[in-house]
Amino acid sequence: MDYHFYYHTMADGTVKQVNPFSGVEVWSVPGRENKPLSDTLQSAAVPRIDVQDLEGYCAFCRARYFETSPEKSRVVREANRFVTLRNLAPSEYYETVPLFRRVSNLFEILSLNYWRQNYNYKLSARNLQWKEDYLANPDGLRHVLSLVDYKLERSGKSDEEIALISADEKLLMVDAFFGSGHEMIIVEPHYMHEAGRPVALFSTADLTDEEHFHYYMTIIDAMTEIAANNRYVRSISVFKNWLRPAGATFDHLHTQIVAIDEWGESMERKIKMVVQDKNVYNTFGPNLSGHYNLVFAENDYALAFVGIGHRYPTVEIFSKSFNARPAEHSELEVRGMSDMVRAIHAAVGGTISLNEEWHHTPVDCIFKIPWHVFIKLRINTPAGFEGGTNIFINPITPVGLRDRLVPSLYELRGKGRIASSIRIAEECFLAPNPLNYYKTS
Repeated sequence: MDYHFYYHTMADGTVKQVNPFSGVEVWSVPGRENKPLSDTLQSAAVPRIDVQDLEGYCAFCRARYFETSPEKSRVVREANRFVTLRNLAPSEYYETVPLFRRVSNLFEILSLNYWRQNYNYKLSARNLQWKEDYLANPDGLRHVLSLVDYKLERSGKSDEEIALISADEKLLMVDAFFGSGHEMIIVEPHYMHEAGRPVALFSTADLTDEEHFHYYMTIIDAMTEIAANNRYVRSISVFKNWLRPAGATFDHLHTQIVAIDEWGESMERKIKMVVQDKNVYNTFGPNLSGHYNLVFAENDYALAFVGIGHRYPTVEIFSKSFNARPAEHSELEVRGMSDMVRAIHAAVGGTISLNEEWHHTPVDCIFKIPWHVFIKLRINTPAGFEGGTNIFINPITPVGLRDRLVPSLYELRGKGRIASSIRIAEECFLAPNPLNYYKTS
């Protein structure tokens, strides 16, 4: 395999890269790595803020539960167990303190009307029953109607126009809160606290490994239910936007899950590559990165390496499993992925804006794509040069990103802040073709 086409270093130190799956061309130019990055980052530190006994800093906070849609589930800690509570009544919202809450996004990318008008989609019997039970509660009815009014107001409707909309029309809009294909998993705290004062935004790095594992299991549970309740779903997008430069509306930790009725051009291209060579994800994933010593973390179930040819500095974390979809993974396999992803977040830290993206086999695809997660550091902004040339300038070389993260991983593991099972740098086995998705059994 001639890897030189995808990654090579010029005599002056410029690293030229082409992503094998997207074809995106990226250059890392000497000197750009020294450009101050702080101007492009949003610090997660809290300079001065009024302390609130019950956090109400944004609509995702505990004091403002009724500003989000009805909870499909929440995860709470009971003694040494993590318990999932489903379809809580409004009166139960403050009886427990959740670690995570699962709710429909009020402002969906693909609205319920999209599914209703294009596919004649209807709520499942289970979700319809939940809606009826929730609306039978006066507090529940008041909750959802206030959310409908808020959405109408945000769409530009005046108070007079909203008043003219019938109750039946509003109750039809309420369906989106109970059967939406766009959901969020919201993490409970907004801030980290010291001496009773908020000192930093609560980030993925601040979860424990056990909490992050249950966070991932909650996401997978949501993906499974969304697909089961809507026969027209063909793929599911999972992503996290951390801080405003990465597209977050609120600087409050949450992950979004979006059902889609097609694969998209990018996935179509990747499926074609798998059809032509079912081992292509090994060839252009860990094998390619390992050739240039970019694989820097590994456990028995997952490995992490610096991605080649990304517009933003990117770490790719791949599951080694034979299984391709997240829901098909065993709990040990999910835990292995979860531990690795959280370790990378911890090494990056909570002050850098980033996107976490999940990639996996579509719902209705018979060809397997291994489950993998991208962590993209949003520290650069494509500008005129990129627009005019379609060559993207990534300020950090792959080796530079590796060398920034490895010392942090060693330090975190030494302090017991990431899983001890994670092997770092030279400890990695680097076996060829480590991803087992391509095997027939």
